[in-house]
Amino acid sequence: MEFKKSSDRLIKFIGDATCSFTTVQTAIELLKGEGFKELGLGADWKLERGESYYVNVYDSSLMAFTVGKNYDGGMLRIATAHTDSPSFSIKPHPEMKSAMGNVGKLNVEGYGGAILNTWLDRPLSIALKVSIGSGDVFNPEVKIMDFRRPVVTIPNLAIHMNREVNKGVELNKQVDMLPICCQPGTDMNDFFMEYLASELNVDKEDILDYEGYVYNTEKGQYIGFDDEFLLCPRLDNETSVVACLVGIMESSRANRDNAGDSQLNGNEDGINAIMVFDNEEIGSMTKQGANSSVLTFMLEKLYRSLESDNETSDDVRAGYINRVLNGMMISLDVAHATHPNHPEKNDPTNAIAMNGGPVIKRSAAQRYATDARAVGVVEQICKKADIPYQKFSNRSDMVGGSTLGPISDIQLPMITVDIGVPILAMHSAMETMGVKDQAYIEELVRGFFCY
Repeated sequence: MEFKKSSDRLIKFIGDATCSFTTVQTAIELLKGEGFKELGLGADWKLERGESYYVNVYDSSLMAFTVGKNYDGGMLRIATAHTDSPSFSIKPHPEMKSAMGNVGKLNVEGYGGAILNTWLDRPLSIALKVSIGSGDVFNPEVKIMDFRRPVVTIPNLAIHMNREVNKGVELNKQVDMLPICCQPGTDMNDFFMEYLASELNVDKEDILDYEGYVYNTEKGQYIGFDDEFLLCPRLDNETSVVACLVGIMESSRANRDNAGDSQLNGNEDGINAIMVFDNEEIGSMTKQGANSSVLTFMLEKLYRSLESDNETSDDVRAGYINRVLNGMMISLDVAHATHPNHPEKNDPTNAIAMNGGPVIKRSAAQRYATDARAVGVVEQICKKADIPYQKFSNRSDMVGGSTLGPISDIQLPMITVDIGVPILAMHSAMETMGVKDQAYIEELVRGFFCY
């Protein structure tokens, strides 16, 4: 496998994919370059066998799928991931001034479960979705913009002013985590809106609203004596988004021409789909999150478009339900590698190694949706493609996180496996993974779609 090729691609993608909105933008450009055609979320669909499509879902989620060139109602295979990462959201009227020192600050609130102290003293920027006034009250102009350079930072308090800092400090999000951005002077009270308007080249009064997120501008880089590791922001969960994209694009190529590999058919009699949801880090309870009906609606539209005009609506609905119940989903999200300084935090019989391959996640409490049949499928794909794999379970006295699998299963009850690359420092502003693991997870998704 070409390990550096995969990790280089991941580094580039993460550099462009700075929040959910820019992740979707970046993904769309890749899909368009592979010949995927755009479908409107609320439009009528007319699909053709052998073609590949994508749907922009409220600008921060994305569906893409291939229709097998010999489609005859075959297997539905879905890979899911999430586009969001822990960060800080810009509040309305965010301008604040320090009482002394003439420093402008931005009022922010935490998004997801970030490790707060890792965000201090870093070069940070902001990416936003902005709503701008138009002549049509029901269709304001929407722009996705990214400052693409460090414009804010969150300064630490010097040790001289907090002698106990190395014993541990509880950071207050409303006090300690406010980024500084400028020296506005005494007369300027709306310095953020003025700056945003100038960047967008619009009048400040025309800006109706925005959704803005702070992000770490540092680039991914290799570390280790032999470049064994990758240190990078947003590994959770851009590793999985990239794996989904690589898999569905490979599926599209195989569906067209078998990609020169007789083992790969691109599921030519069925449907391959990816769905990258937003808002996993805050519970998925949104219209673009995994706990919404948006994916079920789109799948039903998909199958209705492909069924014969001679079939009744009830027949089409029954066929759609059967496709779902006979389908399979892989839910992709990062996993915890065993920490070299704290191995006691992991399960005593299920150590997880970086560069050891994708991690299959298990939980008796069903915080992961994995079941034995689904695991069996994944293990056979791994063995066929010569991919190493690992199995994870939390310590019995610790409550672990959850992910998309069990949430998606509420809407789409199909066999599912939760799986992802192992990383250290999950939810830090900079996370660490093994260089080989991105290639492994990409190869797994490729096999899932193409075998």
